[in-house]
Amino acid sequence: MKKRMSKKISAPQLVTLVFMMLILMGTGLLMLPVVTNDGQGVPFLDALFTATSAICVTGLSTFSISEQYNMGGQAILLILIEIGGIGFMSIPVFFYILAKKRVNLSTRMILRESLNLDRMSGEFQLAWYIIRIAFLIQFLGICLLALSFVPRFGWQQGLWFSIFHAISSFCNAGFDLFGNSLVSFQSDPFVLGVISLLIIAGGLGFLVWFDLLATSKRRSLHSRIALLAMIVLLILGTVGFYVTEYHSSIVSGDSIVSRFFQLFFLAVTPRTAGFYSIDYGQMSQAGLMLTMILMYIGGTSGSTAGGLKTTTVSVLIIKIRSLLKGRKRAEVFGRTIKEAAVSRAFTLFFLTLSLCFIAIFLLSITESMPGNSQFGLEYIAFEVFSAFGTVGLTMGLTPYLSVFGKLLIILLMFIGRVGIMTVAFSLMTKANRREAGYKFPDETVMIG
Repeated sequence: MKKRMSKKISAPQLVTLVFMMLILMGTGLLMLPVVTNDGQGVPFLDALFTATSAICVTGLSTFSISEQYNMGGQAILLILIEIGGIGFMSIPVFFYILAKKRVNLSTRMILRESLNLDRMSGEFQLAWYIIRIAFLIQFLGICLLALSFVPRFGWQQGLWFSIFHAISSFCNAGFDLFGNSLVSFQSDPFVLGVISLLIIAGGLGFLVWFDLLATSKRRSLHSRIALLAMIVLLILGTVGFYVTEYHSSIVSGDSIVSRFFQLFFLAVTPRTAGFYSIDYGQMSQAGLMLTMILMYIGGTSGSTAGGLKTTTVSVLIIKIRSLLKGRKRAEVFGRTIKEAAVSRAFTLFFLTLSLCFIAIFLLSITESMPGNSQFGLEYIAFEVFSAFGTVGLTMGLTPYLSVFGKLLIILLMFIGRVGIMTVAFSLMTKANRREAGYKFPDETVMIG
């Protein structure tokens, strides 16, 4: 009976189910009175929201983490962030290695789906590599942050702050224990710099790290596109925020270095990190638009980041450039991108953008704007793109969400982390996914 059930469940369905189970387990743990400061526990919906945000490495929360949870609750949250960040299937791989057991084919297929791989081999080695590189980078981040936090807060609190924020940064989670994220460190280039590097390292993608640290000098097309996209977005983002925010009141300090790091951090954190050093309610309309674009694009495929993904956007741009040049194939760096990948990129772009617009429409009906008249539709759109991109930035809407609003944001965070295609395939039967063995006649449809 169990074998029949396992055969009926596909890899996308199993990945979706496991993520849901982890969220429910996390919800139960975060509801316990013993992990809260007041000993009263947390309501189910708020605990579900926080657990989803942690597993999906988003960072949105309906309350202050430091005020609500004691060190035990914060530790549970950190474990959920780590599992969500490095991939839940990487954890069993670690135990397989310790037990020296052979990984069967079905486990490899699930691992491939959870890591969003299209390669037919090497999943096990990659997962083991992910664990090692993730813990190494996080350890270095802890050491660097401790240089600043330990003198400020003492050994015990300073070390715990270093551990929590290094893991939260690398996993692009955005949860903090300061209550106001990194606003207190707005003029501290060292802390902003370390957090930025951890965010970039986590959002770059494990396949890219595997390529960069490999002995072979040849880099895959995926890695080359991912690196170029990351550099371009960081430069354009920094320059864009210089144009929109440099002379505004949200960027403080007289030092050019300090102001540069603040602008650089504004370009880094929307790419699914969620930490903030300024009040986004005071940001210009142009700055908010740029932030929402960066949140929607997100990080690299196969990383701790969410969003549409930089490589997906790059494939779209490459294909459009080829079409404008009169070419049918998407070509770059002397390589041709498979048509299946191009079709998948256009499908993802349409589905994700449609999902975000539908969510904005629904929330504009159910949620009320704050009393301050300066806020408009961007107040809701910012929250939607932040949830889908698993970013965690907010203009202040999260604590005031209605029950429907919380459930919708939970759904957006879940889809943003698991992947809209994985969720869609998990809802489809094998019969629906199978292409028909016959082909209808071709006919032209006018476009444009």
